[in-house]
Amino acid sequence: MKMSGAQMVCEALIREGVKTVFGYPGGAIMNVYDEIYKQNGFEHILNRHEQASVHAADGYARATGEVGVAMVTSGPGFTNAVTGLATAYLDSTPLVVISGQVPLALIGTDAFQEVDAVGISRPCTKHNYLVKSLEELPRILKEAFYIARSGRPGPVHVDIPKDITAEIGTFVYPEEISIATYRPNYKGNDRQIKKAAEAIRKARKPLLYIGGGVVLSNASGLVREFVLKTQIPVVETLMARGVMGAGNPLLLGMLGMHGNYASNMAMSETDLVISLGARFDDRVTGKLSEFAKYAEIIHVDIDPANIGKLVNVDYPIVGDVATVVGKILTELGDINTDRYQAWREILKRYDELHPLTYHKSDEVIKPQWVMERIGELVGRDAIITSDVGQHQMWAAQFYPFDRARQWINSGGLGTMGFGFPAALGAKKGHPEKTVINITGDGSILMNMQELVTASEYKIPVINVIINNHFLGMVRQWQTFFYDKRYSETDLSFQPNFKALAEACGGIGYDVTTKEEFDRALKDAIVQDKVCFMNVAIDRLENVLPMVPAGGALYNMLLEHKDK
Repeated sequence: MKMSGAQMVCEALIREGVKTVFGYPGGAIMNVYDEIYKQNGFEHILNRHEQASVHAADGYARATGEVGVAMVTSGPGFTNAVTGLATAYLDSTPLVVISGQVPLALIGTDAFQEVDAVGISRPCTKHNYLVKSLEELPRILKEAFYIARSGRPGPVHVDIPKDITAEIGTFVYPEEISIATYRPNYKGNDRQIKKAAEAIRKARKPLLYIGGGVVLSNASGLVREFVLKTQIPVVETLMARGVMGAGNPLLLGMLGMHGNYASNMAMSETDLVISLGARFDDRVTGKLSEFAKYAEIIHVDIDPANIGKLVNVDYPIVGDVATVVGKILTELGDINTDRYQAWREILKRYDELHPLTYHKSDEVIKPQWVMERIGELVGRDAIITSDVGQHQMWAAQFYPFDRARQWINSGGLGTMGFGFPAALGAKKGHPEKTVINITGDGSILMNMQELVTASEYKIPVINVIINNHFLGMVRQWQTFFYDKRYSETDLSFQPNFKALAEACGGIGYDVTTKEEFDRALKDAIVQDKVCFMNVAIDRLENVLPMVPAGGALYNMLLEHKDK
């Protein structure tokens, strides 16, 4: 079949089952956009910034489990997309990002809107390509999707020179891909699995440590089955919220810098860590020399580079979490769960000693109450995205997440401005669900132009702006560790968020009381418009508990008292 390179790009996307592409056109990618105009196999969403395009594709991928697709032009179009690539890379989101490039003959000449896109993207992608001939384009596109979704998922970048998109050739799309140097191991080593099962049977204080890999592997059901069978207590990372479900009696809560007391003490006293799809991030481990120092460690991860990278591992198992957990369940057979009863009682007392709570108030809106109230009013079927900061931590701590892929946030890179475009992507992936972005008065301004995108394409996401007139998390650190020198964190000068939303075709609400919050959220849910809910909260509220940077998990700040 004869077609142009631009037609090949569109045909490949259709064959890969892509339903939605997010992007922004420009000179180097113009041939492809001309073909997008002519086709009807997928929808294209025009974002108002390339960073937002990649974040939207990211949100779509996290919510659906499918590969997200974004398309940008060369030069600044691509450099604007780099933050989105890095965000996806650190959180292992499967993306294919296609960029236009100047014609082959101009590469290296400092041509108009030329940058070394492949060189720039190399550190923040799972793999990348510069297409050098029309003949290799179909294979590269097929490989890009295969690499993005297989093994440890991640973003793949394909850079296509403009002359190749105009050239005519024969389109032969591969049925399957086999790459000799890339063969992910899904099965896990059977000998190591037997050893891990034996370690679980012998342990007195085992702890299940769940990471985002459980979500990526769609292993939530198997992990719940494992916990039900073994009665082993569980902690979740920020990226794994929802895997166990908020009502599970064996779930201690979130672990790490802003984890709750019982979770952090459990990790400090356990004698066996069973790590599933977690990478021992510094925000989880705290001081490495004190992390789980009495424990042997089972580490299950599909990426061999993660195992032993930061902590010494006694039982390394390279494999897909779902596959390996299934094998461990079979290997365990009948297990005496009574041997863990004393351990469960200790952790129960820790939770009773310092439960995750806050000082409630009827005079001012507390942000923790907002998270709880959204869960009560919206129900547990909603999708919650977030930006980065205090509001992100309050949501992770207090929202009643009930399932995997319900919680979408930037964990590894900590990207402010992620939440709103990610919410657009999640809503396109699940139009039947209510999608709410929990954001702050700092974060929302970073991609507020997406109000126009949401209005044009009628994507009715709800943005709950937790407004304390501060860059809240930085202000909190300045309060605790810098003697309240609030250097460039005061956001007292603000736009009229309600008017801003309305000016862009949305709807806005100013909320100062609990009653106003209830009315606004209920109204926003039934509106078929994007909305901003500007919620005035207690300005100096802090996220607690908190493990100071470099501190051990057991050394938590449980409250802050002014001198």
